[in-house]
Amino acid sequence: MPAEPADGTAESAIETRGLEPVPDGERGGRVRELVPTWVAANISVLLLTMGAGLVISNGLNIWQVLVVAAVAPVVSYGIVGLISIAGKRGGSPGMALSRGVFGQRGNLFPGALIWVARWGWETINAVSGAYAVLTVLDLLFGVRSSTPLIVVTLLFFVGCTFVVSGLGISALRVCSKWSTYLFGAFSVLVLGYLLFTTDWSAVFGKPAGSTAMMVAGIGTIAAGGISWVPSGPDFTRYLPRTASSRGMVGATIGGAGIVVLPMVLMGAVMAVGTPDLATAQDPVSFIGELLPTWIAVPYLLIALVGMLLINSMSMYSAGFTAQTLGIKVPRAWAVSVNAAISLVFGFLLMVVATSFFGSFISFLTLLAVAFSAWIGVFGVDMLRRTSYDGPALLDTTRTSAYWYKGGFAWQAMTAWALALVVGLLFTKVDWFGGPLADTWIGRNGLGWVAGIVTSGVLYAVLPRTAPSGPAPAPEQEPELAGSLSN
Repeated sequence: MPAEPADGTAESAIETRGLEPVPDGERGGRVRELVPTWVAANISVLLLTMGAGLVISNGLNIWQVLVVAAVAPVVSYGIVGLISIAGKRGGSPGMALSRGVFGQRGNLFPGALIWVARWGWETINAVSGAYAVLTVLDLLFGVRSSTPLIVVTLLFFVGCTFVVSGLGISALRVCSKWSTYLFGAFSVLVLGYLLFTTDWSAVFGKPAGSTAMMVAGIGTIAAGGISWVPSGPDFTRYLPRTASSRGMVGATIGGAGIVVLPMVLMGAVMAVGTPDLATAQDPVSFIGELLPTWIAVPYLLIALVGMLLINSMSMYSAGFTAQTLGIKVPRAWAVSVNAAISLVFGFLLMVVATSFFGSFISFLTLLAVAFSAWIGVFGVDMLRRTSYDGPALLDTTRTSAYWYKGGFAWQAMTAWALALVVGLLFTKVDWFGGPLADTWIGRNGLGWVAGIVTSGVLYAVLPRTAPSGPAPAPEQEPELAGSLSN
C-alpha cells in the first residue's frame, strides 16, 4: 500500500491509507466534525417511507411516531458512537481492529458476513438514488421510466458512488459538510409547505396504536443505524487520541438525530395524504405528487446527493472490510467489487421485485441481526482494553500477537456464532421466520437486541483469550467529560 503523504492522507485529495494505523503525528481534526458525517449518513428519502410505515403498517399516531423517531437514533447511533471510540484508540478501520478480538483467521467469518450484508445496504441506496433521478427526469422533461433508463440511472449513481468513495475521507468530509447545509435548508422549506397544506385535524385525530408496535417501530428505525456500527471507527481513526469520547458519542447521536427525527415525522404526516406511500414500489416518486415542482426537484436533487454519500460511506468501509478478507488491492479499487454487485442486485430489485418496502424492511431486520452478534463481542472487548497492537493487526501470519490458537480466538468466535443463531431464532421477515419469532421479543422486532445481549454476556463470562505475543503498552484514555469542541 502506498505510504501516506507527510501531511496526512486525510488532507490529500485521494486517501491512500488502507488498514495500517494512522500515526499520532498525522492525526487532527475536532470531534464536532463528526456531526456532518452522520447527518450525511441519514440523508435519505427512505426515512420518509419508514415514517409513513409507522402510521400505515404499525398503526401509530403522530405522538407515538415522535417517541419512536426520538428514541431510535439515540439507541442505534449511541452504539455507533461508543464503538467508534475504538477508532481513535487504534487508528485503524473497525474490521481491522476486529482482528485483535476474533483472531486473524477468526475475523474472516464476521468480516465476510458484514461485507455481504453491505451489498444489500448499497443496493437499497443505489435503487433509491436511481428512483430519484427517474423522478426528476419525469418532473422536468416528462421522461417515463423504462428498463434501459433504469440501467443508465443505476450506472450513473453507482459510478458517482465509486468515485467519491474511492477518493476517500477528505472527499466524504467536504461533501458531507455542504450536503448538510443544503439538505437542512430545503427540509425547512418542505416542512413549511407541509405546515400550511396538511390536514392537521386528520393527523392529530388518528387513534394511538399498541405499545408493541411502538417498540417494533423503534427497532425498525434503529436497524438502519445499527448497520453503521462496524464502520464507526473508520471515521474516527484520524482523530487525536485526546479527543473526547463523550463528545464523539454526542456528535454521532446529534448528527443522526437532527435528520432522523424530522424526516420520520415528515413521512408520518405525508402518509395522511398519501397512504400508499408506505407500500409503494417506487419510494421516491410520491415526492413529486405531494410537493410543487419548484420544491420537489431541488429537494430530490439534494436528497440524491445524500443517498450518494450514504452509499459512498458504506463502500468506503466495505473497501476496508474487503482488505481484511485478503483481497490484496488498494482500498480505492476494493470498493469496485461492491459497486458491481450493487448494480446487479439493484437492477433485480427495480425490475423484478414486486414490493420495495417489504424487501427493504426485511433486509433492514436481517442486517441488524447480522451485525448484532459482532457488536456485543467487540463492545465488551473495548471495555477490557484501551489500545491495540498496530503491527500485530497487519501481521496475518503465525507471528502475530493476534494469532491466538490457530488464528482463532475461540471465546469470541463461540459468542459470535451462538448470538447469531439466537438473533435469527427471534426474527421474522417476509420470507423467513425463526421458531421464537412469535414470542414477545420476536413480535417486537428485538431479535437484534437479543443478539447483542447474548454475544456480550457470553464473551464476558468466557475465559479471556490472551494475545500470543507481548501486549502493547496501555495508553491513557482521555477524560470522558469533554465537549463537542474537543
